[in-house]
Order: sequence, then structure tokens, then C-alpha cells
Amino acid sequence: MNICVYCGSSSGKDPAIEEEATKLGELMCQREHNLVYGGASRGIMGILADSVMQNGGEVVGVIPKNLFQKEVAHQGITKLIAVDGMHQRKSIMADRAEAFIALPGGFGTLEELFEIITWNQIGLINKPVVVYNFNGYFDSLINMIDHAVEVGFIRPKNRKILQVAETLEECLRFCESVNKM
Repeated sequence: MNICVYCGSSSGKDPAIEEEATKLGELMCQREHNLVYGGASRGIMGILADSVMQNGGEVVGVIPKNLFQKEVAHQGITKLIAVDGMHQRKSIMADRAEAFIALPGGFGTLEELFEIITWNQIGLINKPVVVYNFNGYFDSLINMIDHAVEVGFIRPKNRKILQVAETLEECLRFCESVNKM
């Protein structure tokens, strides 16, 4: 299975997230899953890609040409695809993936997460989407989404598109539910 992982091109302030990214790469390879991601060589993105490569998996990175230097495109992965812009990047990543995981990250991670949820909601795709709620990182976001359901801006059936995992193993179990959707 090809799993798209959205995550930061920085590492944040908690070094434990780097260990989790390494562990996710190991678990993905143990379960014979490959990585589709944003193509950077640094931050959580680079750590995850390196872990998948070091454990015998395949990694496809998709990076806009204007981010080649800023995010330092990863030259040591299975395949690096350079595209003209973010829309093309997200479309290629979505086409290549069978499931999606969001690790802690910034605006880019959140934007990609919400777009893929929306694509599921409007029927463009039907693929599992899960956030890894590492150390409660997504608690406030989950509360906001649940509040939007309560006040009628998100339908309860659409709330179910986004799964919340407290462990990496749970993340992968949600992704592997692709055949059950």
C-alpha cells in the first residue's frame, strides 16, 4: 500500500516527534507499505523518508520546483517528482496514495489534511484519512471540528472521514481499512 504522510519540513520543539517519524518508517516497511510525501530532505519529512529508505521501502517525493532549494529536495529517495506548483503536487500525491496520515506539522500539513478530507467529502476520492494525535497535538483541532459538527457546519457522516489515532500502529490499522470502505 502507498501511504501519503503529511508532516512538517521542520522538526518542531519536541525531539520525540523525530523518534516517532523514524518508528513510523520502520512500521510501514514491516507492513510492506511505501511512502508518498512532499519530497523534502529535512525536518520530519526528511526523517520519515530516510527511515523508509533505510528499512527497504520505496519513497516517492513530490515537490514544487520553487521549493527545491527552500525545502532542500531529497535526492536519496526512490523517486523525486518535480512539479510546477502546489496544486499539481497535491493531486499527484493523492493519485498515488491509498490512504493518508497527518503527523504534527504547520500550515502546509493542515492545509493538505483539510483538502484531502474535503476531497473525500465531495466524492473525488474515498480513501482513509487519519491524524496521529501525538502528545495531544491535534486536540484543539479535533475539538474545533467536533464543535463545527455540533453547530451544524459539518455533517456527522462527514466527521467520520477523519480518524484520530493515539499510536502509530493505530494509524496504520486505519490506513489498512481501505479495503473495508
